[in-house]
Amino acid sequence: MRKKQIQNSPIFNSDVFPNPIDLHVGQKLRERRVRTGMSQEKLAEATNVTFQQIQKYESAKNRISASRLFQFSVLLSVPVDYFFEGIDLSGKSNHIGLSDNGQEAYVVEDQQQKQLDKDMKKLNKAFTTISDEKVRKIVLDNILSTIKLAAKS
Repeated sequence: MRKKQIQNSPIFNSDVFPNPIDLHVGQKLRERRVRTGMSQEKLAEATNVTFQQIQKYESAKNRISASRLFQFSVLLSVPVDYFFEGIDLSGKSNHIGLSDNGQEAYVVEDQQQKQLDKDMKKLNKAFTTISDEKVRKIVLDNILSTIKLAAKS
């Protein structure tokens, strides 16, 4: 029974485009790239592809090969399995932007994503300048509390 359920999952359906796994991996790539403050151009240069190709990977318009995913993991200082965190065999994901009820994935508009990327870079840069560990923890706690409050309203 379990095997049948897994085989009927969207992750095994080649008619679904983009595939939920590819979409998740692309979102995790963008998330990690932004967190590290790396631009699409820098990542592209380091992997000998165009920044447009990075955009296609992040939006799951193009699939990422195993060797390329390994390169990304080295450049972004994460294990390869980082890109798959949050996926279960039903094809559901706890990653923001993916639906957990079979609806289409939430897609952020390019302009909105560019602003989010800028904001993440600013936040990352400012946060990494805080040398005092206690102050960093206080700042992080405040940010997380603010996010929780914003989510409730």
